[in-house]
Amino acid sequence: MMMSLGGGGGTGRRTVLITGVTKGLGKALAIELAKGGHSVIGCSRSQDKLDSLRSLLSSSEAAAESPHLLLNVDVRSNGSVEELARVVMDKKGVPDIIVNNAGTINKNNKIWEVPVDEFDAVIDTNVKGIANVLRHFLPPMTQRKRGIIVNTSSGWGRSGAALVAPYCASKWAVEGLTKSVAKELPQGMAVVALNPGVINTDMLASCFGDSSSLYQAPDAWAGKAAAMILNLTGADNGASLTV
Repeated sequence: MMMSLGGGGGTGRRTVLITGVTKGLGKALAIELAKGGHSVIGCSRSQDKLDSLRSLLSSSEAAAESPHLLLNVDVRSNGSVEELARVVMDKKGVPDIIVNNAGTINKNNKIWEVPVDEFDAVIDTNVKGIANVLRHFLPPMTQRKRGIIVNTSSGWGRSGAALVAPYCASKWAVEGLTKSVAKELPQGMAVVALNPGVINTDMLASCFGDSSSLYQAPDAWAGKAAAMILNLTGADNGASLTV
């Protein structure tokens, strides 16, 4: 990965859109970026958690002066993401960076025992959710020929594991989608697939149980991840990276 202090085509405060912002890696990343003086646009399906995060992000700022924008959005719904894009363009303009972080995993099960609606939820969130964001945010980003998109992948988007086949399939799809979209972007932009590593989140606990506590916490991960994301440039386009 190419590193530069300005990263992503600019310096100073950056506007970063993060999906799935109210828990796990998304929340930790949002807090880290806000601490660094960046403007966070976040979305989630949980209004209570959005309200809680809003108070965390803006604790040191007057409410009227908060640079952050948190919205109730379901990335699985094209219409919901279309409305997100409309509000973001109106209030914040085109984001400098988008982190497609919203994700879900199936309960540990052999593929023939995974309920149909559970399989659909994984694909609808992890794959189609990213496609919905790209559909509505890439046109204004490509028009100005700058911007960075980070699609959250996984080690299981580059290998296979028993009992989580739907999740593995979705993350392999993220890797393929990223490499294809990279060939559609103008010079100066980048889309990357980012494997966050093995982090102690609710999703990890659903797979690993109690042993998930042996792994790094999201807040410890966020500093390194934020620095890496802020330093991405057009030279990274199409890359599969790992924090």
